[in-house]
Amino acid sequence: MDPVHGGIPVSKLEVALIDHPLFQRLRFICQNDILSLVFPGATHSRFLHSIGAMHVGGRMFMAMVENGLKKRKAGTATEIESTTLEAISYFHRIVRCACLLHDSGHSSFSHQFSRTKAIQDILDTPSTFDQLWDGIEYNSAYKERPSHIEHEHYSVRVAYELLTQANEQCSDIVFTDILALMETVDIPASDVFTVHANAIWPLVTGNKPSLPTKDFPEKFRALLSNIVSGELDADRADYMLRDGFHSSVTIGGFNLDHLLSNLHFGMCDQTQWVGIAIAEKSLSSLEDFVYSRHQMYRQVYAHKTAQGFDWLLRAAIEEVMTKKDVRDFVTRSLCQLDSFQHLTDSYFWEAFRRFSMNTANAYSSCILNRVKTPHLATRSNLSEEEVETYKTFLAKEHGLKPTHIIATNLTARFTKIRGNYNSMKVLTKSPDGQQVFRLIAQASQFFEKFSDDRITHFYIDPKSTNERL
Repeated sequence: MDPVHGGIPVSKLEVALIDHPLFQRLRFICQNDILSLVFPGATHSRFLHSIGAMHVGGRMFMAMVENGLKKRKAGTATEIESTTLEAISYFHRIVRCACLLHDSGHSSFSHQFSRTKAIQDILDTPSTFDQLWDGIEYNSAYKERPSHIEHEHYSVRVAYELLTQANEQCSDIVFTDILALMETVDIPASDVFTVHANAIWPLVTGNKPSLPTKDFPEKFRALLSNIVSGELDADRADYMLRDGFHSSVTIGGFNLDHLLSNLHFGMCDQTQWVGIAIAEKSLSSLEDFVYSRHQMYRQVYAHKTAQGFDWLLRAAIEEVMTKKDVRDFVTRSLCQLDSFQHLTDSYFWEAFRRFSMNTANAYSSCILNRVKTPHLATRSNLSEEEVETYKTFLAKEHGLKPTHIIATNLTARFTKIRGNYNSMKVLTKSPDGQQVFRLIAQASQFFEKFSDDRITHFYIDPKSTNERL
């Protein structure tokens, strides 16, 4: 039972994945790190979000299937082949599983964890990736070792582990087809995927009398990947609704039902383009979706008090990482999955408590006691040089040393839907009733009106407020 989506049915395979300790750890990782210090209701977990994303991803795929079936019904075809039904089932299951596991590699405090220098140093060490895949050919997921590890790489490694152990429940699924839909991987469509892709071809083309092109399976894999991670994906659709609900704000609201009911499989005869198509009448819903996300970044995630606490959190993590036992445990956890399952928010909260009991005037004490960083100013789209200049100005204005001024920034993302973006297109009809797929930028000028905003907040370091010039 989910507070946002209601009852969510789960299969035996999904239950096996959810019940695994590596997935259960997500119960103890907050979706929005420490946003609850500003929005008290925002204590929801990555566990809830992952299951919600699975649900939305399945709905997105089935909405396109249903619209494909409607096109068949409107044409001459009356029956659907059993092989097509099997393909629908196969793709529905792998999309749901990929969405379920897309965040399984998040560590403590989600994104703030990897923004901490002490953690970045570990992630940038080549041996970390090698140890993480020790005894397993990582070439099954990557052509070469990544130069920098992000949480997406851990999600792939965790997914690999969970799917391998759930072999009995997914014996008819090539589990690399699930991994192939996730970010950072370089996995081609399997032979089984190819067979099913060719079987679903009639739904994608509207049952036109033609044979699947040789590259169609790979293009269809890219389409499914965009459900997992794209400009209109299950991840964003769930976290916007969920974060808005738990934060008690209305900024992240949009009409999910209307948006889903207007999604189609897209296939252009002239260009052989394959992707997600959205009916022209639903463009306003897509605009709401994109703008709501932008506003959630500006008004909630980049809230001046929230960003101040995020800086304090990173400073506190840096503090406790100076302790050998903490650093050894975190290093081991980032290299070995049996320890990784214990790397949660709870571990660091206890580390903060231990550190603050033995160290006066610690950042750990500030974060535990919700001591705010005094906010001085907010500016947008400053260059690095302008940030330093403004810090010097603020220091002089408030009688502080420049080193006492903190600057932290967050980029309020808008969208990649502009110009020649073509992973998703608008479905329209020509005067003679034929389907036409247009670039979204050609159908709506809305997406060109906004851009990413780099929001910089300036604060006084809470440990130095008494150190005046």
